[in-house]
Amino acid sequence: MATLLQQAFRRKPVADMAAETGADGHGGGRLARSIGLFPLTMIGVGATIGTGIFFVLSEAVPVAGPAVVWSFLIAGVVAGLTAVCYAELASAVPVSGSSYSYAYATLGEVVAMAVAACLLLEYGVSSAAVAVGWSQYLNQLLGNLFGFQIPDALSQSPEGGGVLNLPAVVLVALCAMLLVRGASESATANAVMVVIKIAVLVMFVVIGVTGWNSDNFADFAPFGITGITGAAGIIFFAYIGLDAVSTAGEEVKNPRRTMPLAILSALAIVTLVYVAVALVAVAAQPQAAFEGQEAGLAAILQDVVGADWPGTALAAGAIISIFSVTLVTIYGQTRILFAIGRDGMLPRFFQQVNARTSTPVNNTVVVAVAVALLAGLLPINFLAEMTSIGTLVAFLVVSVGVIVLRRTAPDLPRGFRVPGYPVTPVLSILGCLWIIIDLRPITIAVFAIWVAVVLVWYFTYGIRHSRLRRPTPEPGGERR
Repeated sequence: MATLLQQAFRRKPVADMAAETGADGHGGGRLARSIGLFPLTMIGVGATIGTGIFFVLSEAVPVAGPAVVWSFLIAGVVAGLTAVCYAELASAVPVSGSSYSYAYATLGEVVAMAVAACLLLEYGVSSAAVAVGWSQYLNQLLGNLFGFQIPDALSQSPEGGGVLNLPAVVLVALCAMLLVRGASESATANAVMVVIKIAVLVMFVVIGVTGWNSDNFADFAPFGITGITGAAGIIFFAYIGLDAVSTAGEEVKNPRRTMPLAILSALAIVTLVYVAVALVAVAAQPQAAFEGQEAGLAAILQDVVGADWPGTALAAGAIISIFSVTLVTIYGQTRILFAIGRDGMLPRFFQQVNARTSTPVNNTVVVAVAVALLAGLLPINFLAEMTSIGTLVAFLVVSVGVIVLRRTAPDLPRGFRVPGYPVTPVLSILGCLWIIIDLRPITIAVFAIWVAVVLVWYFTYGIRHSRLRRPTPEPGGERR
């Protein structure tokens, strides 16, 4: 009989994953393959642009000063190194579950559950963070158009002096309703919103650059390298959209080719837009003005033009685009729960798919309730940092997974291979560790407690109910 240690580190063969999900177009997968390259790329862009640029500058600039531009570049380089690692694993293991599934195939079951803890934190908390930012822009738009704003009691968390952030809760409910309708419909709606988002940000750059003031770059790095890397940790959660692409593995057409192309395309678009917008924003406004500023990009445009209309347009665009971020991050979390449930380490409730819409409705409802509570009751700065550490650890595991899978399954078909191997994944690992150690101790402590709670669940429930413990095949290729 296998020892506890052997059970905890058992790995799920990639061939079994493909057989039970239909990863190669066959098998018994229950999620419909309906997403092509463009909507998949837009899932990545949609989850990424908006989480950082639209509101995180007010948190990051006070930490790094104008050198926040370097913070975006550092976070982008680390994310880029990891993105190519994701691209290889997504092409080799094209299933739902993202880095949870990759860890299960390469590092073992207990590591996969620890990664699942990171992913659930990453997606749940980031959904809440962007929902809070959406509330800020909604008030900006209402004020510009109607001279009315939702009272603080209903638009701020208790720490911010309110009772409940009601707009954030409403946003989460709207996203859940759309996701229940179907993955293809959600992807199409997201693609439309992303195109609007990019157009709005291009408008910000074109108008904002007219307010360029080189004096705003004086005292470029007031807090030195510590401030720059500290801000990179706050900003880093803006890159989780690249991970969101990999959660759609079972709903993508021709996944071995489409997944890596979408990840790399999303990375290129996101990096270009982030750097351009951050540079123009810092040049157009003194660093002292960023602290505590709500709906920052809209406010910057209003100051540059001296009128309300650009800020109103940007606030409207932000409302649409942040909707897409929340939609995709909630989507990603529901698919991760689905993968864990199918592996037996969550109750069967989480692996059920609606026969008519081919969506995990149960998961969508559970995630929506949890995210609504977080968004309604917690402040945005705490949510942003908690997202960052979950993302960084998940990224780190993916980079390790590339190295392990190259050794354990060198002949496995791969639609993409990491350039510069093994230097690239090693640099990715080091970059993730570098940013993690600059996060606040309280953030690391809360994260460690959360992972411990999930591992307690694993050793009391998951390890006994894992499908790998019961290897008798079911009809359709699944394990009991």
